[in-house]
Amino acid sequence: MLVDSHCHLDKLDLTPYGGSLDQALKAAEEKGVKCILCVCVDIHHAADVLSIAKRYPFIFASFGIHPSEPMEREWEVNEIVAQAQAKEIVAIGETGLDYYHSNGAEDAQRERFRRHIRAARELNKPLIIHTRQAQEDTLAIMKEERAQEVGGVMHCFTETSEMALRAIDLGFYISFSGIITFKNAQALRDVVVDVPLDRLLIETDAPYLAPMPYRGKPNEPQYVYYVAQEVARLKQCSLESIAEQTTQNFFQLFKGAVLPNFC
Repeated sequence: MLVDSHCHLDKLDLTPYGGSLDQALKAAEEKGVKCILCVCVDIHHAADVLSIAKRYPFIFASFGIHPSEPMEREWEVNEIVAQAQAKEIVAIGETGLDYYHSNGAEDAQRERFRRHIRAARELNKPLIIHTRQAQEDTLAIMKEERAQEVGGVMHCFTETSEMALRAIDLGFYISFSGIITFKNAQALRDVVVDVPLDRLLIETDAPYLAPMPYRGKPNEPQYVYYVAQEVARLKQCSLESIAEQTTQNFFQLFKGAVLPNFC
């Protein structure tokens, strides 16, 4: 069994499936993907994300506002908490800091990040953290806001081994996407080697960042198989052991994600 621990089902390109999400999910199941976390990045699509999770018992949802998402006003902690009450919502995020796409709004990003962490602590739900070119500020805010009280995952990780290990020290998991299959990603593959298996997750971030051999095409949950395959190669172990360990890690972190017995 494989878990796609981070994707955006509300944004998938369903053209190959005649517009049918059911068919895209069936393709994923045929690759062994039997659980998916559909991640929210903005308030306008939050209802769509939750609706998908309510429709399928093997899909779970999050609620969060991406750090680079433009907002007319910032949401207060109590508004985030109110939006994330549904049992299908098992995490807060994605949230974090993205200085590559900050457009000079670093202060607003930092405040938004803090509010998400506070909401996660109030809800006792783990965090899904996006970080890009903001290593020190990301870790500093995590510590200051006591993110370790709920834990979470550093999603689609592209930073250094040092940052990964510091995040692990705070009780976080590290998730790798199809980027690790790219020819120019040797430095990131080295990070995969350094991350302990019991702290590692895999994801697609679909519809973005399709792995080889599908790079440049729309991504989808079934392709998490190729991420697992590359992790197995790097860790010099079987694909089955990676599938088992990353699945165990997922349910250890996202305790609200409970599959029905038939899955």
